[in-house]
Amino acid sequence: MTAVLWRSGSQFAAQMVMWSATFFVIRLLQPADYGLFAMTQSILVLLNLLCGYGFASALIQAKEIDDRQVRQVFGLLIVLNGSIALAQVLLAPLAAAYFRQPIVTHMLRVQALIYLSTPFIALPSALLARRMDFRREAQVNFAGAIAGALTALTCALAGAGVWTLVAAPIALFWTRAIGMTIAARALVRPSFRFAGMGGTWAFGGAMILSQFLWFVQTQADVAIGGRALAPHDLGLYTTALFLSQIVTSKFIPPLNDVAFSAYARIQNDRAAVAYGFEKAARIVMLIAAPFCLGLAATAEPLILTVLGAKWAEAVPLVRIVALAMPALAMQILFSPAATALGQPGIQVKVSACGAVIMPAAFLVGIFAIGGGIGLASAWAWGTPLLMLATARLAMPVIGVTARAMLRAVAPGLGAAIMMALAVVAVDRMVDLPGVGWRLVLLIAVGGAVYVGLVLAFARATVMEALRLLLRR
Repeated sequence: MTAVLWRSGSQFAAQMVMWSATFFVIRLLQPADYGLFAMTQSILVLLNLLCGYGFASALIQAKEIDDRQVRQVFGLLIVLNGSIALAQVLLAPLAAAYFRQPIVTHMLRVQALIYLSTPFIALPSALLARRMDFRREAQVNFAGAIAGALTALTCALAGAGVWTLVAAPIALFWTRAIGMTIAARALVRPSFRFAGMGGTWAFGGAMILSQFLWFVQTQADVAIGGRALAPHDLGLYTTALFLSQIVTSKFIPPLNDVAFSAYARIQNDRAAVAYGFEKAARIVMLIAAPFCLGLAATAEPLILTVLGAKWAEAVPLVRIVALAMPALAMQILFSPAATALGQPGIQVKVSACGAVIMPAAFLVGIFAIGGGIGLASAWAWGTPLLMLATARLAMPVIGVTARAMLRAVAPGLGAAIMMALAVVAVDRMVDLPGVGWRLVLLIAVGGAVYVGLVLAFARATVMEALRLLLRR
């Protein structure tokens, strides 16, 4: 519980800092800037698969480790990330030619600095996670968020344009690298003799393969849309995706970090793992479902109020993608549990399913429907299908049944659906002057309806979440 509070609480605080800067910067930059940045991100995510986080995670999953293993992993991280940085500098012109945007070359070469910070983040993070000591990591992450936010604000106000989006992550990552190394006291002498790393290679190799397949799943939309759409349209789509995935990409991953360490500690007690997984699913859906469906119901006044009228074209995209996010929230809970139980092959199979389902969905969407709407529509049917495939693969390993999972997600999801319908009905009946007041009304109605429903029909789930929060 302490680990959850530090990891998720710090993530929330850091995100508040980052979002305050992000939403301010969005109002200053243009959609085309975000389109160009998305093109470079697809390359960074691909090469980041080789950064070695999977090898560092092997230190968490292993029952026992020694100084030799730590030094070997550190040496491996240095070799991998130095090579990746050099490769990105050399191959940047090819990526620019693919996207037909020359500026991508210069952006990618500067962004190569991020890889050089990775060894000083991945190793300390793994050592702290193994001890479930997320307090120090939380403090460093918050400092990194402040550094990134200040850099973004400074560059945006100075008129740096798309370079704002390049500079901010570099400041964030290097602040984390310095802070994590100090916090974990992990500045060890690297070893470049990799004999005796059989278990680490096997675990890390499986993680790299699954991450590569995950890359295909998550970056196929930008790879396809980057050639089919103008930077303006791609920027609208990626910004809509960012808003829709706030819960699934910002808040659930920190919980998974803690869950992975916790499941690894109790991996010999499968009943405890199954019990913990069901509880996690209930509580996550209690929070994620109302946020995602509420976002879909209030997309228009929210975007016009927070981002401004120039982002109005993103409204229908947010509505579509947000409806698929409860399924994604459930889907990404499964893999950490299966992997911590010593079954990384499950994550590989899950990622393989995603690498087939989502690219196929994006291809159908872009060619059958067209534009950003086509890409957004792919999430609406591709994500639920991927979630069902993941559940079928992972549930036998974790020890949960389909009936148990339906009981776990029903309270939060059912109340969220009724809440969203009530918000849409009120929005159609009441006509208020100004989108700001309209947004306030809809949030108030949605919050009141959802709280009333869960207290009336899912009080046990609410009390369970409160007991967990109060450590009772």
